[in-house]
Amino acid sequence: MSRRYWIGVASRDHVGRGVAGGFAQLCHGKAAPLARLQPGDGLVYYSPREQFGADTPCQCFTAIGIVQPRQPYQVAMAPDFTPWRRDVQFLPAHAAAIRPLLPQLACIADPAHWGYSFRFGQQQISAADFGLIAQAMGATLPASMLTE
Repeated sequence: MSRRYWIGVASRDHVGRGVAGGFAQLCHGKAAPLARLQPGDGLVYYSPREQFGADTPCQCFTAIGIVQPRQPYQVAMAPDFTPWRRDVQFLPAHAAAIRPLLPQLACIADPAHWGYSFRFGQQQISAADFGLIAQAMGATLPASMLTE
C-alpha cells in the first residue's frame, strides 16, 4: 500500500498534549479514524480553536508528523473515557495560518466555505497539499516522503 497523507482536526491545546506524548487521537478518541492511518503515513493537525470548548479561534496547522508502526491502542484518561491513540513521530515545526494557503490547497473545494472541509475530523489529502503545509510550517520532511 502506498503512503497516504491526512489532516486531523483538534484544538491546539489537545494537539499540544499529543505532540508532548508522541501520539495522535482523532474524532474524540474513536478507533476507526486511527485504523485508517498506516505506518509511514503523514499526519498534519489543523486546529480551529485554541482550546477545546472555547471560542478563541486558532485556524492554523499546528503539528505535523509521521505515523509509527505501533497499532492503535487505548489509554484510560478517566474512569469513563478510554480513547484510542496512535504513535506519531512529530517533526519540528511552527504553526501556520490556513488562510494564506487556501487558494493553493487542492483539498479545499470551495475557499469561500473552507471550514466545511474539516467537519468530520479527518480528511485524506494529496502529497502536494501535505508538502505545501509542511513548507508553510517550516518542517523538513524526510527524503523518503519526498520520493513518491
